Amino acid sequence: MTTHTPVPSPAEVVFPALGTTATLLVTDPGALSAAEEVLRAELRAVDLTCSRFRPDSELSRVNLGAGAPTTVSERFAQALQAALWAARVTGGAVDPTVGSAVIALGYDRTFASVRPDDARPVPVGRPSPGWRRIRWNPRARQLRLPPHTRLDLGATAKALAADRAAEQAATAAGCGVLVGLGGDLAVAGPAPAGGWRIALAEDHARSVTEPGPAVAVAGGGLATSGIRVRTWRRGGRVLHHIVDPGTGEPAPVVWRTVTVAAATCVDANAASTAAVVLGERAVHWLRATGLPARLIGLDGAVVRLGGWPSDSPAPDLGGPR
Repeated sequence: MTTHTPVPSPAEVVFPALGTTATLLVTDPGALSAAEEVLRAELRAVDLTCSRFRPDSELSRVNLGAGAPTTVSERFAQALQAALWAARVTGGAVDPTVGSAVIALGYDRTFASVRPDDARPVPVGRPSPGWRRIRWNPRARQLRLPPHTRLDLGATAKALAADRAAEQAATAAGCGVLVGLGGDLAVAGPAPAGGWRIALAEDHARSVTEPGPAVAVAGGGLATSGIRVRTWRRGGRVLHHIVDPGTGEPAPVVWRTVTVAAATCVDANAASTAAVVLGERAVHWLRATGLPARLIGLDGAVVRLGGWPSDSPAPDLGGPR
């Protein structure tokens, strides 16, 4: 994922979480502590429920039980339903059954621990089992995965956490709230005058010395997906973390980044991830959704769709984005 950077505010807290950077802003500085407590609780819960890097997570338990029916928690059910919804609306471009393919490519541990240069050959890609083969009874919260299938909820669980945390924090704090989790951003409650000013960047961990493009967000979610940050080498190839479910291989490299605005962060993330997977078909597909989107090609050319505004610079922050 690439990232967005809210313009700094005195009512702000930033900390590492879920393998990325969590950012919280509130319109009332006195409410920051209450909002932060909600955010941290949500992040702990999503990590324990949906992390594929924790052997004690519910997701790990579900994957170990592939082929047999299992009853899941309400929180896991919400994450699964978000993943299945994303698969359905993207025509399978975003598919939670890519877990085995992602692991085979070498992303089998937290990204900070992935070998940056692995001499082993890249395994031959295999299509993912496919989300339609998942048997799911939402009323009973009973799930049966196809045998030997591993779920990866990474494409939607973090976005869902941003949506949930923003709504709950706004209620607890009684003011406007912005939650950013790397490339996933959600806002709730009354926004500041003119909206939240968001700088667009390709790497949240890299310092910048020049102002870049920015947008104002007053509600809903914003998500950026890209292939420039989470990359590694294996067998002489440069790989990235967004997998095409139809091939089991990293998606074709057509877009450096895709940013989408939508009613929720889950909606925005599903669309931005799908666009990376769709490659050359992304513009036609995104145009049909009507969602505002900004795509950057490998040559740096920018495509704007759905009324996305012309680039306007953010202030020079002089710090990490």
